[in-house]
This record gives sequence, C-alpha cells and structure tokens, in this order.
Amino acid sequence: MAVQAEIRGIDIGVCTFRRPELADTLRSLAALALPDGFEVGVVVADNDDTPSARELVTALSRELKLPVRYRHCPARNISIARNACLDASEADFLAFIDDDETASVNWLAELVATAETSGAAAVLGPVRALYGPDAPDWMRRGDFHSTLPVRVRGEIRTGYTCNVLLRMRSDSLRGRRFSLARGQTGGEDTEFFDQMHKAGGRIAFAPQAWVDEAVPRARAAFDWLGRRRFRVGQTHGHLLGSNARGIGRIRHVGLAAAKAAFCFAAALPVVANPVRRNRSVLRGIMHVGVVSGLVGVRELRLYGQPSPGEGGKRAA
Repeated sequence: MAVQAEIRGIDIGVCTFRRPELADTLRSLAALALPDGFEVGVVVADNDDTPSARELVTALSRELKLPVRYRHCPARNISIARNACLDASEADFLAFIDDDETASVNWLAELVATAETSGAAAVLGPVRALYGPDAPDWMRRGDFHSTLPVRVRGEIRTGYTCNVLLRMRSDSLRGRRFSLARGQTGGEDTEFFDQMHKAGGRIAFAPQAWVDEAVPRARAAFDWLGRRRFRVGQTHGHLLGSNARGIGRIRHVGLAAAKAAFCFAAALPVVANPVRRNRSVLRGIMHVGVVSGLVGVRELRLYGQPSPGEGGKRAA
C-alpha cells in the first residue's frame, strides 16, 4: 500500500496599519501557484489602535480560496504585529509580505524551492519598486526603492521582512522575537536576522521570488530616502556598538566618519549627474547614521505616528 506523503504547512504573515492596499495584497496571495505538498494559510496582524482592518479582512476571506485569520494587536508598534504572526503560526514555514506589496504568481513556490534546496533558516526574495508618473526621473533611473539583500564577502548576514520565508523549526529561530524597542524606529528586522545569523542560521536568496511595491508620492522624495538611510545607518551602528567597547568603538566611529566624508566628496565631481550624486550623498548620510548609532544617539522614529509624515522636498 502506498504511503501518503506528509502535508506540511506554510503561513503567510501580513502586518497592516490603515492601508487599503491590503486588499490587493490578499488578492495576490489568493492567486498564488501553491507549492506541492503544502497547505497554505494567511495571518493578518492589525497594528491599529482599533480593529480597523477587521471588516475588510472578513469580507475578503469569503472570496479568497486561502484561509485567513485576523489578529488585532494594537499599539502602533510593528514588532508587536510581527510577533503576533510568529505566535499565531504553528506551520513549518512562515512567510512575511508587506501590506502595500503584491506577490508574483510563483512567489511562494520560489521561496519554498530555495528553502528546500539550501536548507537555510531564512530565504529572502527581491522587492521591485513601481514608480508613479510623478516620481523624479533620477529616482526612477537609479531605482532607489527596490530591495535586494546585501552580501558581505559573499554571505548574507541580515535580512528584511518585506519578502522572506522562515523555517520555523530552525534552532536559530526557536523562541526568537522582534525587538519591541525597535518597533517604532524600524530596524527590528535587521536586528532579528542579525541575531539569527549569529546563532548559526543561514540566509539564502531566491532571485525569482518577486513581490512588487508601488512607491507612493510621499516616499518619492529625497528627504524621505535620506531619513530612511540615516535610520538604517543608526541601526547598523547600534549593532556594531553592542559588540565593541573602548578603542574598538572609536575605530568604528573613525571608519564610518571617513566613509561618510569620502561619499560626500565623491558626489562633487558628479554633481551634474543626479543619479550618481544622490546615490553617493545618500550613502554618506547612511554612514553618518552609523556614527550616530555608535555614539548612542536615539534612533529616528519612523513608525507609529498619527500620520505618515513622509512627504518632503524633492532633489532635482
């Protein structure tokens, strides 16, 4: 008698806060080509003070072919929502996608295939930015919003939650949660994956596991990118500083300051080229953020505000 193959589980976590785009995200998940041998469900974690997404999720759950569970986890702290997804899932794998993204048809299958062949604790996929007609030309040409993993000497050492699959039974993930202290500044995912990697968890990349993210007008601005890069640098500086004391910390500060100065200086010869100039300046801003984090300056609060506050002047 043939032995029936074991059915494994995948949950897809979607953390949301007052975004009507959530409907498009959930519809894209319902259209996925599901990997063979897996049962797939969705967990929506609503981070609003009131359960503002409940009605939308309830209505959509009637039309979608995937089972959807709703969790209200208030406090305007993204880490609370991410941890709610971790707590709600008993599946073999948990994927995360943002509530303003849409998944490509083979997104989940590509993540799972890479997880199965690599044995990695986490698999990242690429996020493709979709720019509106009002986005500045330099931003579109330089593609400043798309997300790819960063490799250090050929190795991915940290990650992000906008497109990832976690192997929930990995030793490096057992009991791990997102930092509540970073739930309003951002960087909670960088810290999460940094600690997971240091605990022995490998991170792989699935280059065809695409998700798309429309760039809203408020984010198509140089000062939004600058604040984001500065905060990314702050997080990196705090992580560096947690493992360095005395002379070691001073060396890190000196190196980051020198890198910032180099980036700002490198922008001068290409000042007439907005793509190269802005890329260099933004990299310099990131290194200034590293210095800020190393010396203990409190990180910028990017989330949990009453209004997004993401607009600003655009660089030419």
